Amino acid sequence: EGVPGGYAAVYPALRMLEESGRARRGYFVAGLGAAQFALPGAAERLRAGRADVDATAPVVVLAATDPAQPYGAALAWPDAPAADPTVESAGRVPRPTRSAGAVVVLRGGRPVAFLDPRSHHVLAFDLDDVDWVAALPGLVHDDRLRRLEIQRVNGLPVRSTPFGVALDAVGFVPTPRGVVFRR
Repeated sequence: EGVPGGYAAVYPALRMLEESGRARRGYFVAGLGAAQFALPGAAERLRAGRADVDATAPVVVLAATDPAQPYGAALAWPDAPAADPTVESAGRVPRPTRSAGAVVVLRGGRPVAFLDPRSHHVLAFDLDDVDWVAALPGLVHDDRLRRLEIQRVNGLPVRSTPFGVALDAVGFVPTPRGVVFRR
């Protein structure tokens, strides 16, 4: 992007790389246009990456708008588990977006949580993985946020989920509406 002449200007060079065996043409990323090019072996590495994420992989917290965070742009957001409709206090579950101020927690390159601090709502993509909450205080310690308040997780009050206990363990304190972490 941003190359004078656009994609048409670089296409002949990519075609020559393909003809020499130094690149492959194909449909590697669903939802993107035709004539995608990749290094030989890239398709196999992409297919190998479909396996479950290693629970010991490090957690990375990125701004939702960060170019290194591909979800919502090049890749579709995964579906989050819905709140239990039988629970009376279940609220509306927001959709993840690439909006300013929002953050995405990634483990092994896959999103495990989405947080928009303005809505005080966390969208957890894996209800069994609560270890990532230990990375949230870093948002305050690194001066990305002055305080972080969480009221709901996937539409449910945070204190009624397993995440409430995990957030308590990393220094969040209870409030009448949820939990908060201050400097």
